[in-house]
Amino acid sequence: MLERYNELIDLINKASYEYYVLDMPTITDQEYDDYYNELLSIETKYPELKREDSPTNRVGGKVLDKFEKVTHKTPMLSFDDIFNEEEIEAFDERIRKIVPSPTYTVEPKMDGLSGSLIYEKGILKRGATRGDGVVGENITENIKTIKSIPLKLTKEIDIEVRGEIYMSKASFNKANAERSRNGEALFANPRNAAAGSVRQLDSRIAASRNLDFMAYFIPNPETYGLKTQSDSLKFLKELGFVTNYKLNSHAHNVKEINEHIEYLSSIRQSLPYEIDGVVLKVDNLKDEEKLGFTARVPRWGIAYKFPAVEVLTVLKEIKFTVGRTGKITPNALFFPVHVAGSLISKATLHNEDYCLEKDVRVGDTISIRKAGDVIPEVVEVKKERRDKELEPFKMIDSCPMCNTALIKKDANHYCPNNKCPARNIEKLVHFVSRNAMNIDGFGDRIIEDFYNMGFLRKFEDFYKLEINKETLMNLEGFGEKSINNLLEAIENSKSNSLERLIFALGIRYVGAKTAKIISKHFKSMEAFMNSTYEELVVIDDVGEKIAASIVSYFENEDNKLEINRLKELGLNMNYLDNNNSNTLEGKTFVLTGTLPTLTRDEAKEMIEASGGNVSSSVSKKTDYIVLGENPGSKYDKGKELGITMLNEEEFKNLFE
Repeated sequence: MLERYNELIDLINKASYEYYVLDMPTITDQEYDDYYNELLSIETKYPELKREDSPTNRVGGKVLDKFEKVTHKTPMLSFDDIFNEEEIEAFDERIRKIVPSPTYTVEPKMDGLSGSLIYEKGILKRGATRGDGVVGENITENIKTIKSIPLKLTKEIDIEVRGEIYMSKASFNKANAERSRNGEALFANPRNAAAGSVRQLDSRIAASRNLDFMAYFIPNPETYGLKTQSDSLKFLKELGFVTNYKLNSHAHNVKEINEHIEYLSSIRQSLPYEIDGVVLKVDNLKDEEKLGFTARVPRWGIAYKFPAVEVLTVLKEIKFTVGRTGKITPNALFFPVHVAGSLISKATLHNEDYCLEKDVRVGDTISIRKAGDVIPEVVEVKKERRDKELEPFKMIDSCPMCNTALIKKDANHYCPNNKCPARNIEKLVHFVSRNAMNIDGFGDRIIEDFYNMGFLRKFEDFYKLEINKETLMNLEGFGEKSINNLLEAIENSKSNSLERLIFALGIRYVGAKTAKIISKHFKSMEAFMNSTYEELVVIDDVGEKIAASIVSYFENEDNKLEINRLKELGLNMNYLDNNNSNTLEGKTFVLTGTLPTLTRDEAKEMIEASGGNVSSSVSKKTDYIVLGENPGSKYDKGKELGITMLNEEEFKNLFE
C-alpha cells in the first residue's frame, strides 16, 4: 500500500508539472481525477501514511485565529517605479557608469502581491507575504492551496523562492459571478481579490479562489551555481515552478527595451492575467553585485509602469448630487467600461468650471482612465466624433432634491436649504462613519432606505430605533440578528469620547483632528457650546475660519436643541482621556508607502488619538517616518535629515 501511495503522489506531481510548468499535459483530466480519488481513499483509510507534500493538502481546511509575523532572512525590497522613455534612458545611463555593456532581462510586471516560499530538502515549509519588506505574515496554509506552487520540488534542496501571487482573469470573473449570485460586494480587481484571498483565516476560502503563483527570483542564486537572472529563471522552471519564460526577453540597449515594452503593451489585454508594467533587471549576477543597493531599493533593477489605460465610452447623462454641506456635484454617467480591472460607469465632474473647461456634453464620446490606477476620471472629450446638435453643458440653478435656488461660493454651487433631504441623508451617513460615531452596519443604502421610510431624519433618531425594532425586523433583507447587531452598535456608540461626537455633528471645517483638539481643550460639550469666537481663535490649529464656523453653528438654536436631546438619550458629552491618549504629545509623524495591515486613515487616527500630529511633508520638525511599501522620496529626505524610521510593527509598538 505504501508503495502505491508514493507512486500516486509522484504521478500527480508529475502531471501538475507538465500541466502548469511545461503547458504540455500527458494525461486526461479523468485520469488525474482517478489518481487523486485513489490517493484520497488511501489517506482516509490509512491517515498515518499522509505526507507533507500530498496533493490533498491543497483543498484547505485549517482555520487560524491570526497570522503569525515572520522576519525575512533577506529583506524583500521593491523596485523604484519609472513611467516614460526618458526615465528608462536615465536608468540605463546610471547602470553604464558601473557596467559599461549591460544585458537586461525584460520581464512582465505581474499585478498581484509578492510572496516568499521556503523549502527544506525540497518540501514546502513556509509561505509568507512581503509585508513591509522586513516583516511579513505567515500564510503557509493558504499558499498550499495554490496548485501552481509545488509542494515538493524536483530537487531535495533548501531554497527560498520569491514570486507573485495573483488571480487570473478567468478566476476573477468566476469569483465575482459567484459573489453576485450570493448578493455579496464584488471584488474591485484581480489584485485586490488575490490580496484578500491569501489573508483569509480559513484556508478553504483561499482554496476556492483559484489563485496562481509566478516565480521570478532567488535571493541567493550563487548558492546554486547560477551566474545570471536568466539562469535563475531556468533553474526555477527545473524545480517545478511556473515562470514567465515565454514573455521574458533580453535587451542590450534602450531601443530594445522599448521594443519589448511596446510588444507587451500590445498583447496586455489578451493575456490570461493582469500585468501593469515591465521589470528591468541587469542579467549578470556579478554586475548586480557591483551595482548593489541603496538603503531601500536595488540599483540593478527598475519597474516601468504602463501609462494609465484610457478607454472610450459615451456620456449618457450628467447627474447632480448633493453633499452634506449642500455642495452640488455634477457626475458623468456613461456606458459601463472595463478600466484597469474594474467595471466603471460613473466619474465625478467636480464643478461647473471643470465641465465648461472640458466642454462635456451628453452624447459625447469621452475617454476614461483611473488616476493612479484607482480613481475614475474623464480625461477628454473626443470632439472630432461630436454630433453638432449636442447641447452645451449648463449648470442647474436649483437643488435637484428640494428645488431650492442654489448659491455660488468660489467655484462651487450649494443648496442653502438645511432641511434638504439629500443634505440630511449625507449628514446621517457622516454621523455613523468610522471617524465619527463609528456605528458599524449602516451603509449608505440602509440609511437612505430608513430615511425614506421615516425611521431616520435626525441624529437622535438613531437612538430611538429600538422603538421600531419589530417593524424593522420584518423589512426585506433584515432579520432579528442584523437588527440586533445594529442596535448593539448604536448603544455602544453612546460611550464614545467627546471628539467623535463633535466631528459627527458635521460642523463646517471641523475635521477629526480639530475635533480632538477642541475636546481636549474644553473637556465638555457644554463648555464647547458656550465658547466665544475669542476663546476659539486662540486655540492651536483652529484659526479664524474654523472659529467663525463654530460660532455660526451654535447660533442656530435647532443645533443646540439636538445636542441636548442626544444628551438626554444617554450620549457621553465629555472628553475621555484614556491611558495612552497623551503618549505621543507633540510628536510629528509622516506616513509614506502602503502599510501591510493598516490603512492610512487608521494609522492617522491612532497617532492623533494619542496626542501626535500627522504631516504630509518631511522636515526637521518630523519625529518619525512610518514606512510602508514603495515609500518614495520621503524616505530619502528622512534619511538625509536623520529622522527615525519605523515599519508597521515598530509603529504599533509605540501604542503598547
